[in-house]
Amino acid sequence: AGVFSSADASSSPPRADALTIREDPARGVYVDGLSEWVVREPAEVHALMARAARARATGATRMNDFSSRSHAVFTLHLTGTNAERRARLKGALHLVDLAGSERLDRSGAVGQRAKEAAHINKSLSALAGVFASLNRKQAHVPYRDSKLTFLLQPALSGDGKTLLFVNLSPTTASANESLCSLRFAKQVNQVELGKAKKNVEMMD
Repeated sequence: AGVFSSADASSSPPRADALTIREDPARGVYVDGLSEWVVREPAEVHALMARAARARATGATRMNDFSSRSHAVFTLHLTGTNAERRARLKGALHLVDLAGSERLDRSGAVGQRAKEAAHINKSLSALAGVFASLNRKQAHVPYRDSKLTFLLQPALSGDGKTLLFVNLSPTTASANESLCSLRFAKQVNQVELGKAKKNVEMMD
């Protein structure tokens, strides 16, 4: 069994009803007020992911009729119990779909779409900054520079493992964007998070 939750690690300007990311010694980093569901089989996970995808913010630009206007984060909290050893093992799987960086001269975004693009690019820059700090093994890593990096802090701080897939456009017109994506992937590939740690609790 597991607990599934989804969040929009927002690229959009904050709203009055925006969800707040908090940190608690017991719970770790979490989204306050986010709905959670207990799931017991893959079909239940797929149904919830489809539901969350339908609620994701999209909009038309010159480059994409259904351009993502936010990053999507799907989190599955897993718990395993060893009755004989009276131990409980906890973990989380974060599936993150990042909205791509956007050049306004190509996307033609104006007004609200341009504001969304600015927030998307800013959060991606913050993510690159986190990876750069990790690569240089700096004492301070700027996880709180964006909602995205704050939410993903547990997965990027040495307690977990990270796997990155980069999508590239095959068109010549997008060569500059593809090159930037490859440079970002190279930077991420140089980061060493260290050995993942087990989160084990002894049961009473």
